[in-house]
Amino acid sequence: MVTYTPALMTDMYEYTMLDATLQDGTAQRNCVFEIYTRHLPQGRRYGVVAGIGRILDALEQFHLSDEELRFLSDRHIVSKETIAWLENFSFKGSIRGYREGEMFFPNSPILQVEGSFGECTLLETLLLSILNYDSAVASAAARMVSAAKNRPCMDMGGRRTNEWAAVAASRAAVIGGFKGTANLLAAQLYDLPAIGTAAHSFTLVHDNETDAFHSQIKALGKGTTLLVDTYNVEEAVRTAVEVAGPELGGVRIDSGDLAAMAQRVRNQLDALGATNTTITVTNDLDEYALAALQTAPVDSYGVGTMLVTGSGAPTCAMVYKLTERENGDGVLQPVAKKSKDKASVPGRKLAYRSFEYNLADTEHVVSGSEEKLAAFDAPEDWKNLLVDYVDHGTIDSSYQGHDAIMNAQKHCATSLAQLPITAQSLMRGDPAIPTEITVL
Repeated sequence: MVTYTPALMTDMYEYTMLDATLQDGTAQRNCVFEIYTRHLPQGRRYGVVAGIGRILDALEQFHLSDEELRFLSDRHIVSKETIAWLENFSFKGSIRGYREGEMFFPNSPILQVEGSFGECTLLETLLLSILNYDSAVASAAARMVSAAKNRPCMDMGGRRTNEWAAVAASRAAVIGGFKGTANLLAAQLYDLPAIGTAAHSFTLVHDNETDAFHSQIKALGKGTTLLVDTYNVEEAVRTAVEVAGPELGGVRIDSGDLAAMAQRVRNQLDALGATNTTITVTNDLDEYALAALQTAPVDSYGVGTMLVTGSGAPTCAMVYKLTERENGDGVLQPVAKKSKDKASVPGRKLAYRSFEYNLADTEHVVSGSEEKLAAFDAPEDWKNLLVDYVDHGTIDSSYQGHDAIMNAQKHCATSLAQLPITAQSLMRGDPAIPTEITVL
């Protein structure tokens, strides 16, 4: 069985850069790297930060085994001297950034990583892969939750992405406001509510629908949810109530015109006395389909493909750029790219959000040297957006685990409610609030 750690979940050039800088002495230069996105996916009004807890988990495991060191050596990826440097490697730097569940916009300094060039460069691909995907899923989830209008959404996307992405997506979906997942590993790892009963194959393997429903109710009780669109929905609903009685927990519809079908099923259930039986709908839902179902008598939604693919935006296009570095004289100085359409803002950052009439109106990014930022006096009513996650290698564990996920979910809902109501529009438009950058 192949075992691995996050330390090889990276691009080769992170290690070749490490090797070269160890040889020329620049690997030890103190640096500040920043993760941000130049733009939101086309037409989106906001993004949701997700993946911080997974990053902290990965940092705890970011050590190379003897087998992995042997791989780097056998492939001649790095020199023997670098192998020796890596033998006892652990990240000793500091990380600060936006809270998990926070809204972000173009040029928001979502994460800032400070340490030696050598240790910071090794983290680039891992940090970007986690933040880009998890934030894409959380952003899509938040849009879906808004469109669902207080009806719970459940993650059913595991079979529509790779197996590890499915686990990450479940966690990110809950941060965006989803209430549970069908993925058992995610439920186990993060103590999330697990959901699921039976598929069409369960009905098909039985001689008839009545036998299938009897079997499920015997195993799971009358509070279970029966899938009613394998053959004929109207007949299935009638059979379901006959078998379970009016105490039947719920029915699920997975095909057809979901709004029209839900209305007919609701009326039929009520006529049969099953007035408390709930209706769940699934079948390639996205935020636009959920919005179209707002007037339908649906109680909950199961969302798959569009959730785990970011509803058409599977990445947030985040980048990891060096913004400050120690020069040959040992002095920290801001640095920046000047490439066409890819220029970066030099220096470490502060980030605030200002409000008017209790609604966010501007994202403020302040850039400068450590001394200038320490002297910066932000207005009292500006909200500081940055928190410390890692302090010289010591991880703040309060941002890991189940409670951190639920806190992030609450923070996401609060932060979204603080944006202008246009943020929740599904129509394409500009970011909900502008970002103003000040270089001190």
